[in-house]
Amino acid sequence: MAAVTGVVAPVLLAGCSKGEPQAVPELPERVCWGAFSGSEVTPFLPAGEKATVSDGDFVLDENLDSETCSVDVDGVTRFVANATFREFERSIEWSSWDSHDPRPLDVGKGGIIWDGGAATHVVCEPSASPSDPGKYIALYVHTLGEVDTEKTRSAVPGLLEKFITFAQRELKCPGA
Repeated sequence: MAAVTGVVAPVLLAGCSKGEPQAVPELPERVCWGAFSGSEVTPFLPAGEKATVSDGDFVLDENLDSETCSVDVDGVTRFVANATFREFERSIEWSSWDSHDPRPLDVGKGGIIWDGGAATHVVCEPSASPSDPGKYIALYVHTLGEVDTEKTRSAVPGLLEKFITFAQRELKCPGA
């Protein structure tokens, strides 16, 4: 049994050391409905063979409608952008990110940032009263996997700002 282990280890090590280091796969010029440039998202991705962007039409018509874009590297999701329509501002909360030790972020309304992403919301149409629905858009961007914490902290707020601008324009929010 020891001889088999000795034979396998050198083969695996030789296989791992072959070739040049992988680079981050190239992304299209625009990704996630066109909200971001590929070069803005690339720094959050690991090296790999192939990147795949999954998104659909950016349409949020009724309460709880949600649109998600994911960027996968070699079949593993590494970046996510999400927008969700809410009728009441009080229904937007970020407690699901509490385990990521979020800190306040001055982007949009009620923004938070954590080591791998950020979230906020914008008012598209305010409620006339506490019982009348309005149009609020919750937005977040999130990186998955090993990322440079300092790079994320400095770049993610800008991505979130671009996402806000994009969402307000696409959803025809007043003042956009």
